[in-house]
Amino acid sequence: MNSREKFKEVMQFNKKSPPLKWEFGYWGETVDRWYEEGLPKNNYPRLPNRVISPTSHLYSAAWNSIESGELPAGIAVTGGGLYWPTQGFPLDTDVRDYFEMDKGQILINVNLLFYPMFEVEILEEDEEHLIYKDLDGVKRHFLKETAVLPSGIEYPIKDRKTWNELKERLDLNNIEERFPANWDELLALYKDRDFPLALGGYPYGLFGTLATLMGYDRLFMTYYDDPSLIHDINSSFTELWINVYSEVLRDIEVDVVHIWEDLSFGKGPMISPAIIKEFMVPYYGRLTDFLRSRGVDVILLDTDGYCFDIIPLFIEGGITGIYPIEVSCGMDLVKVRKSFPHLQIMGGIPKGELKYGRDRIDRALKPVEEIIKEGGYIPFVDHLVPPDVSFENFVYYRNKLNQIIDSIG
Repeated sequence: MNSREKFKEVMQFNKKSPPLKWEFGYWGETVDRWYEEGLPKNNYPRLPNRVISPTSHLYSAAWNSIESGELPAGIAVTGGGLYWPTQGFPLDTDVRDYFEMDKGQILINVNLLFYPMFEVEILEEDEEHLIYKDLDGVKRHFLKETAVLPSGIEYPIKDRKTWNELKERLDLNNIEERFPANWDELLALYKDRDFPLALGGYPYGLFGTLATLMGYDRLFMTYYDDPSLIHDINSSFTELWINVYSEVLRDIEVDVVHIWEDLSFGKGPMISPAIIKEFMVPYYGRLTDFLRSRGVDVILLDTDGYCFDIIPLFIEGGITGIYPIEVSCGMDLVKVRKSFPHLQIMGGIPKGELKYGRDRIDRALKPVEEIIKEGGYIPFVDHLVPPDVSFENFVYYRNKLNQIIDSIG
């Protein structure tokens, strides 16, 4: 079976089908370390020659080099798994080849935020810092030495007035302008594909989008100070996404839709179940009802942290699966599977254990051996593999996991 066929079978809980050999992704520094420690360097990524936003998958449309064997510009490539290009360009081609991993999904690069987007504007720059206005209108601060995700310092949604001004960029009369110029070329590729085709992802969700455009503090206060504003924002984005997805699904069948929230941390969700119930579940319902009516039966939600107690709310809203099941934050993979036997799961292997060597890796993989047999599960580490994981340890982990996968079916 090819990657797309495997994905479909596993998501349908076919116990005889082996899951995909995927990883969530890797920090660029991690892959650079592995090159020094023995990973063959055959496909090192070419970096862009001009400044483009490092915070949105939309910037993949700026890829300007198309050579034989490469996908056309305008496609966000996730490589050997679910790597969203938000920490840099995809760096895992050599990793995927080395471990004979399955093809990853392709994320359709359609604009799900504003039209027109904002112009990227560099406001301040020196040897250590870069302050700029991003595509989404957020003013961000980037530290060059650490090269981690930039932090927001000023947000476009400050109140109802600024939202009403931004709302004009959600005009439903220009949906066709949100598609890449080479859409017809991409459709030809999509229709004869051997990989899963995805919609959504970062930063599109009913908490994640608002946190991105408002900042956490303002969002938390607005839930209580102006709840109608939150409802208007989520209703407007839900309507936009349904309209854009409707156009996509008119042309092509999609295998999975991703909703990005990241609403939990190490101790639990950042908002209460009551807030989720009021401000998110109804809009999940609208979106997922539409998707199911158009044949999309895999709708996955991405949230880090401890989220066990709010999984029933996601299910109520029509979400069919959760990832990356961050064991490092207290999630129990076995408990999740037993409590929600029909929930599609991805991830669930604690990334922090890989650095400690074989015994700890063996223990971390123990739950996988049983859960994988039940279907509906794609195992990989519970977030990006960090730079403290040696290539030797990753080789042991990945080879052992591949052996477990190969024993199925």
